[in-house]
Amino acid sequence: MPHDSPSSASRRPGEPSPPIAETILGGIDAHLKQRELRREDLYQRSRRLRRGAQVAMTRLHADGAAAAAVAEIRRELAELADWVRREARGDESLALDALQEGVEATLLGAVVDGAPLPGPAELGVDPEPYLLGLGDLVGEIRRLALEQLGRGDLDGAERHLRLMEALAAALLRFDTTRAIVQLKPKQDLARALLERTRGDVVMARWLARAAPPRAAEER
Repeated sequence: MPHDSPSSASRRPGEPSPPIAETILGGIDAHLKQRELRREDLYQRSRRLRRGAQVAMTRLHADGAAAAAVAEIRRELAELADWVRREARGDESLALDALQEGVEATLLGAVVDGAPLPGPAELGVDPEPYLLGLGDLVGEIRRLALEQLGRGDLDGAERHLRLMEALAAALLRFDTTRAIVQLKPKQDLARALLERTRGDVVMARWLARAAPPRAAEER
């Protein structure tokens, strides 16, 4: 005659059996706790990348001497993107801001160095954070143009204006749903910044032409 299992023996007659086995519930609990740990790890990794990218961009605007910092950001960017693909399925959105900021800093470094802009495959990121970082780059180029206007470098400001035009045109070619990537706000902002910068450069050029000639230096 078969013996009752401990679990069945402990139930009173007529008491229903548990709908889900304890081993299943325990496995789900372990999964959720592990995911909490991964989310905390992801938060710390993303925070480190964002802070590093912000510091690198500040240095790029200050003196342009940030090659080592940008190289480090590029390395961390690729590592985080790879880690998210492998370990953070379902929590990718937590890293999106950090990834796009890492892209932005890396692209700005290329602009300052006069190098070609790397694509998403070269940076090890997906196209979505790449496009968002590219959108933010337009604002950084505007800052460069304004810095040049402040120094009286109109030709340099116009070169950066042309770069802004090219970047805005590249962004505006994409028409995709916000469920895939929130690109429309970046496109609208890029277009607005482009028009403002164009106005700033045109005004600076007009003022330069209208200014009276400097008096000849005394011999």
